[in-house]
Amino acid sequence: MNTRAGDPELEQILDGIGPRLRVLRRDRGLTLEALATATGLSVSTLSRLESGKRRPTLDLLIPLARAHRIALDQLVAAPASGDPRVHLRPVRKGRGSVLVPLTQYPGRVQVFKQVLAHREPELVTHEGYEWLYVLAGRLRLVLGTRDLVLRPGEVAEFDTTEPHWFGPADPGAVEILHLFGPRGDQPTVRTRPPSTALPPPGVPDPPATTG
Repeated sequence: MNTRAGDPELEQILDGIGPRLRVLRRDRGLTLEALATATGLSVSTLSRLESGKRRPTLDLLIPLARAHRIALDQLVAAPASGDPRVHLRPVRKGRGSVLVPLTQYPGRVQVFKQVLAHREPELVTHEGYEWLYVLAGRLRLVLGTRDLVLRPGEVAEFDTTEPHWFGPADPGAVEILHLFGPRGDQPTVRTRPPSTALPPPGVPDPPATTG
């Protein structure tokens, strides 16, 4: 990339690419050697790019964007640091629904905040695994033959190959956190409540809330 002398904005954009490349590589758990193998670029070239000692050019950035599975403009224009949620834009859906993507990691679990307006149920199936956490309002979840209503603080998780639909249980809107594992990813539980927090033997779990 050629830079124009006296263009501080362009210089700032180029200076931010190196740190951004380092953050991307570390977030993905890649070594310089592994990234070199994936891109065909040398370790020394990658190291110099990340440290700002080598200017980024298209022939260097294109294989890096492919290796990280992101758009080229995310390398050039995305913020180098700070909370990424500040830079994410709400997507307005039909009939008053709003979706806010909280993560942008290709191929990994995706996290959204959603405000769902009233709509008619229409069951769908697709590959993946989903978690729904109700923030405000009441959520109706139709899962196969089950028809459930979740209230704030309640969670549902399910395989999306099972016919499903979710939306407001009431005429108003419902606000949820929505996690989607595109490859059927399921959570790995690293810790649980202490055994003293579990109900005594013989005490049944509370029944599921049904609509």
